[in-house]
Amino acid sequence: MPAVNWNWKRSVMAAAMAVAAQGAAAAVPLPALGANPAEVSVSGLSAGGFMAVQLHVAYSATFKRGAGVVAGGPYYCAEGSVLNATGRCMTHASSIPVSTLVSTTNSWAASGAIDPVSNLTGSKVYLFSGTSDNTVKQPVMDDLKTYYQSFVPAANTVYKNNLGAGHAMVTDDFGGACATTASPYINNCGFDLAGEILQHLYGPLNARNNGTLGGSFTEFNQGEFSGGSGMAATGWLYTPAACAAGSGNSCRVHVVLHGCKQNYTDVGDQYVKKTGYNRWADTNNIVLVYPQTSTAATNSCWDWWGYGSVNYAKKSGPQMAAVKAMVDRVTGGGGGSALPAPTGVGTSGATSSSMVIGWTAVAGASGYNVYRGGSKVNASPVAGTSYTDTGLAPSTSYSWTVTGLTAANAEGAMSAAATGTTTGGSGGGTCFTASNYAHTVAGRAYALWGLTYAYGSGQSMGLWNIYVTTTLKQTGPNYYVIGSC
Repeated sequence: MPAVNWNWKRSVMAAAMAVAAQGAAAAVPLPALGANPAEVSVSGLSAGGFMAVQLHVAYSATFKRGAGVVAGGPYYCAEGSVLNATGRCMTHASSIPVSTLVSTTNSWAASGAIDPVSNLTGSKVYLFSGTSDNTVKQPVMDDLKTYYQSFVPAANTVYKNNLGAGHAMVTDDFGGACATTASPYINNCGFDLAGEILQHLYGPLNARNNGTLGGSFTEFNQGEFSGGSGMAATGWLYTPAACAAGSGNSCRVHVVLHGCKQNYTDVGDQYVKKTGYNRWADTNNIVLVYPQTSTAATNSCWDWWGYGSVNYAKKSGPQMAAVKAMVDRVTGGGGGSALPAPTGVGTSGATSSSMVIGWTAVAGASGYNVYRGGSKVNASPVAGTSYTDTGLAPSTSYSWTVTGLTAANAEGAMSAAATGTTTGGSGGGTCFTASNYAHTVAGRAYALWGLTYAYGSGQSMGLWNIYVTTTLKQTGPNYYVIGSC
């Protein structure tokens, strides 16, 4: 990750200033351009690389063209643990259990938490790792290549790993010295990485536009998709002139994900405008979506280890569903009948075993489906705009998404995720009362920069020492919440 610094207090202060600044910004709704839904791909650097893998694998029916990954790692590499994220998934201090991650992928696909893995067979993957990258080391990317071998044909994969680049997005004419790792994490290595990625994913392209771009940049409202979730109030869109609304489905879509400490608040428009994607998009009818994290997110990173949701790598992950909804919007408006994603999804009325999920009605919808953790929970279409989900475990966090249904039962776009936690019950679970230090020794919590966090839920327990006492309730395998029995 670029400039990883687990300074939580500074992140919170920066988040407050960013919210104030972004709140004043005027943003427009993301337009429905009618772009071709069969021509969608994604790429990203560092945390954005891990996120690109998550989107490609979990939403393989959407990101059909494939993914470009710069300094990322295998799907679900962290397995919900920040210690795994900063250890094996970055420094490769311990081995990454690739075969286990492949098994998890197949299991989640079978349950419907992610799309069928068969979709990956027809996609392409471009991998890049610099030989001077000491942040996400090359063995991690080697393991990503091994992971993809279980799903993507070897002929569809390119792995560039012989350039002396540091931890950065690489260009052929902008940025710092090639081997450096420093803000804004864009390096001039004399190599057009954005162009290589796009040409591998889409095949031969027209020459890039090295002059004045003919398209337009739009700062759009991300809030309608994300509802927070560590994402900024606004994101960015580049639209080639030929891809303006109403131009039909001749245009492609590529989602570009920045790395940690690289969002608009951190580095301005440098990642949006200086990484080399736009000049290729301009001459090849590729719409570029640049989603943005907020500084409320840990180090402005995308959630690839579970800081915001236990379902972070599934279709129901809040950030995952938000980016998917953006793609659905950009590919909508082309005369099809697909319904837009429901908005205003929220939770209420929590009990120890149930939760009420509500949302705003979608025009044209005859009913709705509700998903918990990526799996549909309603036996028949929901007629109204609320649903009570039952059979839940006490003191446990869950995530829900909603889709609209046409009269022909065709499912529309999936909403952004809403999370909620059930109340504590009189039964179920086992409680442990101990000092925060003892909890970490017993493996119920972990310490980070002097603070203690419960495994699974990630809830903050306060200072890491022998004097602070906390009661943790185990509600699942390696999952603990602050509570009582």
